[in-house]
Amino acid sequence: MVERVIGACDGAAKGNPGPAGWAFVLADPSGAPQRWQAGPLGHSTNNIGELTALERLLTATDPDTPLEVRLDSTYTRDAVTKWLPGWKRKGWRTAGGKPVANRELIERIDELLHGRDVVFVHVPAHRADGDPLNAIADKAASDAARTQRAGGGTAADLPVPDPVAAPQPRATRAAGSPAGGRPLRS
Repeated sequence: MVERVIGACDGAAKGNPGPAGWAFVLADPSGAPQRWQAGPLGHSTNNIGELTALERLLTATDPDTPLEVRLDSTYTRDAVTKWLPGWKRKGWRTAGGKPVANRELIERIDELLHGRDVVFVHVPAHRADGDPLNAIADKAASDAARTQRAGGGTAADLPVPDPVAAPQPRATRAAGSPAGGRPLRS
Protein backbone atom coordinates (compact mmCIF):
# COMPACT_ATOMS: atom_id res chain seq x y z
CA MET A 1 0.00 0.00 0.00
CA VAL A 2 1.32 3.42 -0.98
CA GLU A 3 1.46 5.92 1.86
CA ARG A 4 -0.44 9.18 1.58
CA VAL A 5 1.65 12.18 0.51
CA ILE A 6 0.88 15.48 2.24
CA GLY A 7 0.56 18.74 0.35
CA ALA A 8 -0.32 22.24 1.50
CA CYS A 9 -1.39 24.98 -0.87
CA ASP A 10 -2.11 28.67 -0.48
CA GLY A 11 -2.79 31.76 -2.51
CA ALA A 12 -2.22 35.42 -1.75
CA ALA A 13 -3.29 38.80 -3.10
CA LYS A 14 -1.87 42.09 -1.88
CA GLY A 15 -5.13 43.94 -2.15
CA ASN A 16 -8.06 41.97 -3.45
CA PRO A 17 -7.68 42.18 -6.36
CA GLY A 18 -4.03 43.13 -6.46
CA PRO A 19 -0.62 41.58 -7.06
CA ALA A 20 -1.25 37.87 -6.47
CA GLY A 21 0.62 34.60 -6.18
CA TRP A 22 0.21 30.91 -5.43
CA ALA A 23 2.33 28.21 -3.77
CA PHE A 24 2.35 24.61 -2.64
CA VAL A 25 4.58 22.49 -0.42
CA LEU A 26 4.87 18.71 -0.71
CA ALA A 27 5.82 16.59 2.29
CA ASP A 28 6.48 12.93 2.84
CA PRO A 29 3.92 10.85 4.80
CA SER A 30 5.57 11.89 8.09
CA GLY A 31 4.95 15.56 7.26
CA ALA A 32 8.59 16.46 6.52
CA PRO A 33 8.70 19.03 3.69
CA GLN A 34 10.38 17.73 0.52
CA ARG A 35 9.82 20.37 -2.18
CA TRP A 36 7.89 23.52 -2.95
CA GLN A 37 6.85 25.68 -5.86
CA ALA A 38 5.42 29.19 -6.13
CA GLY A 39 4.45 31.57 -8.88
CA PRO A 40 3.08 35.03 -9.64
CA LEU A 41 -0.37 35.75 -11.07
CA GLY A 42 -0.08 39.44 -11.91
CA HIS A 43 -3.17 41.40 -10.86
CA SER A 44 -5.66 38.87 -9.50
CA THR A 45 -7.71 37.77 -6.47
CA ASN A 46 -6.92 35.62 -3.48
CA ASN A 47 -9.48 33.03 -4.63
CA ILE A 48 -7.73 32.64 -7.98
CA GLY A 49 -4.46 32.29 -6.07
CA GLU A 50 -5.94 29.59 -3.84
CA LEU A 51 -7.45 27.66 -6.76
CA THR A 52 -4.27 27.97 -8.84
CA ALA A 53 -2.21 26.63 -5.93
CA LEU A 54 -4.47 23.57 -5.71
CA GLU A 55 -4.39 23.04 -9.48
CA ARG A 56 -0.58 23.23 -9.54
CA LEU A 57 -0.30 20.88 -6.54
CA LEU A 58 -2.52 18.30 -8.23
CA THR A 59 -0.58 18.66 -11.49
CA ALA A 60 2.74 18.15 -9.68
CA THR A 61 1.72 14.93 -7.91
CA ASP A 62 1.34 11.38 -9.16
CA PRO A 63 -2.39 10.69 -9.65
CA ASP A 64 -1.88 7.12 -8.40
CA THR A 65 -0.49 8.28 -5.04
CA PRO A 66 -2.98 9.02 -2.25
CA LEU A 67 -2.83 12.71 -1.33
CA GLU A 68 -3.80 14.77 1.71
CA VAL A 69 -4.31 18.43 0.78
CA ARG A 70 -4.09 20.97 3.60
CA LEU A 71 -5.56 24.37 2.84
CA ASP A 72 -6.86 27.36 4.75
CA SER A 73 -9.35 28.44 2.08
CA THR A 74 -12.90 27.32 2.86
CA TYR A 75 -13.91 28.69 -0.56
CA THR A 76 -11.51 26.36 -2.38
CA ARG A 77 -12.35 23.37 -0.20
CA ASP A 78 -16.11 23.88 -0.53
CA ALA A 79 -15.91 24.63 -4.26
CA VAL A 80 -14.37 21.22 -5.01
CA THR A 81 -15.97 19.10 -2.27
CA LYS A 82 -19.49 20.53 -1.83
CA TRP A 83 -20.62 22.91 -4.56
CA LEU A 84 -19.10 21.32 -7.68
CA PRO A 85 -21.75 18.60 -8.25
CA GLY A 86 -24.59 21.14 -7.99
CA TRP A 87 -22.85 23.61 -10.28
CA LYS A 88 -22.42 20.93 -12.93
CA ARG A 89 -26.08 19.85 -12.62
CA LYS A 90 -27.22 23.48 -12.97
CA GLY A 91 -25.09 24.18 -16.06
CA TRP A 92 -22.38 25.98 -14.08
CA ARG A 93 -24.79 28.31 -12.33
CA THR A 94 -24.84 29.14 -8.62
CA ALA A 95 -27.88 28.64 -6.40
CA GLY A 96 -28.72 32.27 -7.21
CA GLY A 97 -28.60 31.58 -10.95
CA LYS A 98 -25.36 33.48 -11.59
CA PRO A 99 -22.40 32.05 -13.54
CA VAL A 100 -19.85 30.27 -11.32
CA ALA A 101 -16.81 32.45 -10.70
CA ASN A 102 -13.44 30.94 -11.66
CA ARG A 103 -15.16 28.18 -13.62
CA GLU A 104 -12.19 27.33 -15.85
CA LEU A 105 -9.90 26.68 -12.89
CA ILE A 106 -12.54 24.68 -11.06
CA GLU A 107 -13.20 22.56 -14.16
CA ARG A 108 -9.46 21.86 -14.48
CA ILE A 109 -9.26 20.87 -10.79
CA ASP A 110 -12.29 18.61 -11.28
CA GLU A 111 -10.47 16.86 -14.16
CA LEU A 112 -7.35 16.42 -12.02
CA LEU A 113 -9.37 15.01 -9.10
CA HIS A 114 -11.18 12.43 -11.25
CA GLY A 115 -10.33 8.92 -10.02
CA ARG A 116 -7.82 10.15 -7.43
CA ASP A 117 -7.66 9.41 -3.71
CA VAL A 118 -7.56 12.94 -2.26
CA VAL A 119 -8.52 14.02 1.25
CA PHE A 120 -8.96 17.73 1.97
CA VAL A 121 -8.09 19.04 5.43
CA HIS A 122 -8.99 22.60 6.39
CA VAL A 123 -6.31 24.20 8.58
CA PRO A 124 -6.43 27.56 10.38
CA ALA A 125 -4.52 30.38 8.71
CA HIS A 126 -1.97 32.75 10.22
CA ARG A 127 -1.89 31.25 13.71
CA ALA A 128 1.03 30.40 15.97
CA ASP A 129 -0.54 26.98 16.53
CA GLY A 130 -1.40 26.54 12.84
CA ASP A 131 -0.15 24.00 10.31
CA PRO A 132 3.59 24.42 9.57
CA LEU A 133 3.23 23.31 5.92
CA ASN A 134 0.47 25.84 5.36
CA ALA A 135 2.67 28.52 6.93
CA ILE A 136 5.43 27.72 4.42
CA ALA A 137 2.96 27.79 1.50
CA ASP A 138 1.55 31.08 2.79
CA LYS A 139 5.02 32.65 2.95
CA ALA A 140 5.92 31.42 -0.55
CA ALA A 141 2.61 32.64 -2.04
CA SER A 142 2.97 36.02 -0.33
CA ASP A 143 6.54 36.36 -1.59
CA ALA A 144 5.43 35.47 -5.13
CA ALA A 145 2.61 38.03 -4.93
CA ARG A 146 4.92 40.74 -3.58
CA THR A 147 7.85 40.16 -5.97
CA GLN A 148 5.91 38.73 -8.94
CA ARG A 149 8.65 36.09 -9.28
CA ALA A 150 8.42 32.31 -9.38
CA GLY A 151 10.27 30.17 -6.88
CA GLY A 152 10.70 26.59 -5.87
CA GLY A 153 13.11 23.98 -4.71
CA THR A 154 13.78 21.34 -2.12
CA ALA A 155 13.57 21.18 1.66
CA ALA A 156 17.01 22.81 1.83
CA ASP A 157 15.66 26.13 0.52
CA LEU A 158 12.14 26.31 1.92
CA PRO A 159 10.78 29.79 2.59
CA VAL A 160 10.88 30.56 6.31
CA PRO A 161 7.48 31.73 7.54
CA ASP A 162 7.31 34.98 9.45
CA PRO A 163 6.69 34.42 13.15
CA VAL A 164 3.04 34.68 14.10
CA ALA A 165 2.31 36.10 17.51
CA ALA A 166 0.06 34.09 19.76
CA PRO A 167 -3.21 35.86 20.51
CA GLN A 168 -2.80 38.17 23.48
CA PRO A 169 -5.33 37.93 26.30
CA ARG A 170 -7.43 41.04 26.58
CA ALA A 171 -7.76 42.49 30.05
CA THR A 172 -11.24 43.45 31.17
CA ARG A 173 -12.56 44.82 34.41
CA ALA A 174 -14.90 42.82 36.57
CA ALA A 175 -18.57 43.62 36.07
CA GLY A 176 -18.78 45.22 39.53
CA SER A 177 -15.79 47.52 39.02
CA PRO A 178 -16.20 51.29 38.53
CA ALA A 179 -15.71 50.93 34.74
CA GLY A 180 -18.50 48.34 34.54
CA GLY A 181 -16.69 45.55 32.70
CA ARG A 182 -15.39 47.67 29.81
CA PRO A 183 -11.94 46.77 28.41
CA LEU A 184 -8.95 48.42 30.04
CA ARG A 185 -7.05 50.99 27.99
CA SER A 186 -3.48 50.11 27.16
